[in-house]
Amino acid sequence: MNLDEFLREWSAPGDKLLVHTSGSTGQPKPLWVEKRRMEASARITCQFLGLKPGDTALLCLPLDYIAGKMMVVRALTCGLRLVSLPPSSHPLAQMDGACEAVDFAAMVPLQVWNSLQVPQERQRLMGIRHLIIGGGAIDDALAAELKSFPNAVWSTYGMTETLSHIALRRLSGSEATEWYTPFSGVALALSSEGCLIIDAPLVCPQTLVTNDVAELLPDGRFRILGRRDNVVCSGGIKIQIEEVERLLKPHLAMPFCVAKRKDARLGEALVLLVQSPADIAPLQSICRRVLPRLWKPRRIIGVPRIPLTATGKIARHEAQRMAERE
Repeated sequence: MNLDEFLREWSAPGDKLLVHTSGSTGQPKPLWVEKRRMEASARITCQFLGLKPGDTALLCLPLDYIAGKMMVVRALTCGLRLVSLPPSSHPLAQMDGACEAVDFAAMVPLQVWNSLQVPQERQRLMGIRHLIIGGGAIDDALAAELKSFPNAVWSTYGMTETLSHIALRRLSGSEATEWYTPFSGVALALSSEGCLIIDAPLVCPQTLVTNDVAELLPDGRFRILGRRDNVVCSGGIKIQIEEVERLLKPHLAMPFCVAKRKDARLGEALVLLVQSPADIAPLQSICRRVLPRLWKPRRIIGVPRIPLTATGKIARHEAQRMAERE
């Protein structure tokens, strides 16, 4: 979908818009959302960030998903000047002098990481007054790169059902933190399984019980530990897949992910999928060195590619199917 097509959809009669979930934990699902709630979400974000009419907003995300759509809605609702660039892995390479000054932009981690590798793009990235990053996990290496940025860089928390994010955490400067701050009007709780429950009536008509295992502070701030369905129960030991990936990330240069498979003795076993490895032995050595003893993968499997969704997240269900097949 291009910008003109979305604007026609937005201005068409009717109070709802069709969007699709990203499909990171299953098949993408269609979802009808109310335009007035999208406008409410836009106002909440702009108010939180202190954005004003006339500020420049950069659109460099695809309009097939909620993150891109919401950038346009924020511009329309709050009077921002929208600069649109074709979505790519190096969006800032396409900027010219006419749009050098950017007050607000949204990117996925891959776009940010790629921009950091090119000096001119890095300078443009550093010049963005408010940069929000969503659509995937921000690993420690990327967070470290962004901590010294002079302007505000934020990690977002949310989902399609909440019409993009309902909380932000600062990645840059002295205010950098692991904890997300929810927006005004958002109430949070934990389920009996430790998963985050979201009540955000301005943007979502129903209370959402997520699959995100979280830690919640009395003041409402929270941090995400991982997905409930990404917990591996191996021999009675519960292992969070995202934690294993976080520990391995600094040591593996090739694309990889962690999955699970059924195991007659352990119940479930951890599996490491690695894209086209030349040799398994060095990977086994790395796992022995950096992972707790009971967290080591029971199998390391070379695959032609790591399965990803259209938005660049690991497609967990497909990864598990690959682990089971092998």
